[in-house]
Amino acid sequence: MTHLIALVDGSAYASSVCDHAAWVASKTSASIELLHVLGRRETPSAPVNLSGNLTLGARSDLLEKLAAHDAERARLAKDRGRVILDAAKAHLETGNAGTVTARLRHGDLVEAIHEVEAGADLIILGKRGEAADFAKGHLGSNLERIVRAANRPVMAASRAFQPVARALIAYDGGASADKAVAHLASGKLLQGVAIDIVSVGEETAERRSRLEAAAAALRAGGHGVTAEIIPGKPDEAFGERIRARGIGLLAMGAYGHSRIRNLVIGSTTTEMLRSCTVPVMLFR
Repeated sequence: MTHLIALVDGSAYASSVCDHAAWVASKTSASIELLHVLGRRETPSAPVNLSGNLTLGARSDLLEKLAAHDAERARLAKDRGRVILDAAKAHLETGNAGTVTARLRHGDLVEAIHEVEAGADLIILGKRGEAADFAKGHLGSNLERIVRAANRPVMAASRAFQPVARALIAYDGGASADKAVAHLASGKLLQGVAIDIVSVGEETAERRSRLEAAAAALRAGGHGVTAEIIPGKPDEAFGERIRARGIGLLAMGAYGHSRIRNLVIGSTTTEMLRSCTVPVMLFR
């Protein structure tokens, strides 16, 4: 891992995103690029076409005032974005995080990430952004969009960073879970971190064989691994495992089904993100 992107905004998660990025950088010697994206609502737009009983002169005057207001709002949003980036950069540099750069972009968040992710190995963001309802535990509106669209692993930071001594890989034998295993086995991120690789479901010869093969790949990468098959529902079983074993990081495949099916039967990924109090590293 050589480069990571950390998405920062004005939410309560901004400091945590920086701390998670600093931890990843310290383990992998990666550089950090801070990214703040101004949405389309925060950029200048064409004046609205007002109609009605206003006279031509009154309408023109109002349009000029609205345009000036729109431009001022965009300027303030840009200034605010730079303040957020400067504060995040200072936070990281105080902690000796290595090479840190900052970038302010305009437009749709997912489109902005597509434009910059090619040179990155990991994307880090908070589970909730400025617009999320913290009281009700709603996830940020952009989190699923980013995870589904990104071509790189995504780490959803927890509310506050805690040192990671033990990690859990939720293994279902699917392609995305194998991708997680391959990425973590060959990388430095979990060097010195105990790993539990766990499959939830009925014990079968095939399930055991696939789990042991994944555990062997991790051990070949120099990791200490415990491999288990446990009964239960995935979200409940993994949640209990995290609490019982002092897990500091969860890695798992993400959104194996379409949005439509998730609306009908629910999503293990969404439930784990919502209920989990540790950072979650997601692979597509």
